[in-house]
Order: sequence, then structure tokens, then C-alpha cells
Amino acid sequence: MNGAPSKITYHSADKTLELGYADGSAVALPAELLRVYSPSAEVRGHNAGERKMQTGKKHVSITNIEAVGNYAIKITFDDGHDTGIYAWEYLNELGTNQDRFWADYEAELDAANASRLPAIPVGTWTPRKT
Repeated sequence: MNGAPSKITYHSADKTLELGYADGSAVALPAELLRVYSPSAEVRGHNAGERKMQTGKKHVSITNIEAVGNYAIKITFDDGHDTGIYAWEYLNELGTNQDRFWADYEAELDAANASRLPAIPVGTWTPRKT
């Protein structure tokens, strides 16, 4: 798993982006992980201290994928985020270190008493009457 993938497939049912490589290897990256670790300045900031924690992204989906030259893809998510350019090297890092990225993400949420689940805006949910 190195360099540019030879095949990119989005599986909408399980919300994963599969990257297939010429050597026969493949990696599946969940849309949620791609969204919370977007390489955009909006998420990452301009240095490590500016990173903005992403919450409520458990059900996020990918709506569009565009090639960016021969070095990256641009992913658009259904929450409107579309400013991250995912270089092949960065996607390889996410795939290779996926367990660590998940653990860091969950630890960050726990420390902030935040959730992967989206918040339900007040006034949009009505309890069922039984």
C-alpha cells in the first residue's frame, strides 16, 4: 500500500472508501474517520494547537469524490464539508495507522465529554405519546 491507489470505490451502505492498490492490497476507510481527520485548515488549523475537534460525525457520508491532479482526491461530505485535499501519502497514513487514529479520536471525545452521535436540535424531536 504505497503511492496512488489503482482503484477507488465508495461503499455507501457501510460508508467506507475502499482504496485498492496495484500490488493487490486494499484498505477501507470509514467516511467518519476521513471527515474528522480532514486535512483542511478548517479542521486542522494552521498548527497542532488550532485543531478543531469534530463531534457528531458518526453517520456522515461521502457525496462526491474528485481527482486533484495525480496526487490527491477532494472529498465532499453530506454535512457540507468539502475543503480537504487528501493526498495519497495522507490516505496511506490513515489506512496504515487507522487503529491509532480511531483511539486518538475516541480519547479526544471522551476527554471533552463529547459524542460521535449528532446532536438533536431542540424543537425538532417530539416524543411519542403512548
